[in-house]
Amino acid sequence: MSAQSPYEKLGVSEGATFEEIQTARARLVEELAGDQRKISEIEAAYDSVLMERLRLRQEGKIKVPDRIRFPEKLVQATPAETPAPAKKSTQWLTNLIDQPSAQDIAFPGVGMAGLGALVYLSPTDQVLQIAMALATGTTLYFLYRKERKLGRAILLGVGGLLLGFAIGGAAYTLLLPSLPMLPSNEIVISLVTFLVLWLVSSFTK
Repeated sequence: MSAQSPYEKLGVSEGATFEEIQTARARLVEELAGDQRKISEIEAAYDSVLMERLRLRQEGKIKVPDRIRFPEKLVQATPAETPAPAKKSTQWLTNLIDQPSAQDIAFPGVGMAGLGALVYLSPTDQVLQIAMALATGTTLYFLYRKERKLGRAILLGVGGLLLGFAIGGAAYTLLLPSLPMLPSNEIVISLVTFLVLWLVSSFTK
């Protein structure tokens, strides 16, 4: 039997399809159950046929189905796909933005509205200064109450104050040409600043 070619050992022709070769191997292994030596010879013949088919495939002479497994090219476990890098966390934004309760919105809102009405009705320098100090203090109080971090509260409060001044000044400059009846620059800046401080005290932490 040693003189037989691998194809002859499997009982198939050299033009047999892979399905025919696999069927022949399975049939012979089943028939020779218990004769390990002959089964080993069948397996060796099967591997030889696949090796030859691989060589022919590499030479471009035949097309081999991708599902065929060759002896020297054992199917390797497909490496788990590397998970796509997680999107950069927006943790800093989560740590900054608050989800306030109705009370957290209403209390500073009422305070800022009252200060705004006071400034609008009595726009003297002294009133403006006192109102701005009270607005800043109110903002610091509500910010500190949330996280109990004084430095953070001061940073956000002062930042809101400066932002309010900047937006208020820009708003006055832009609106004045089309709204000549606009209140004075100081009133507009104060009202815008109160609005910004309310937003900071209510929606940041």
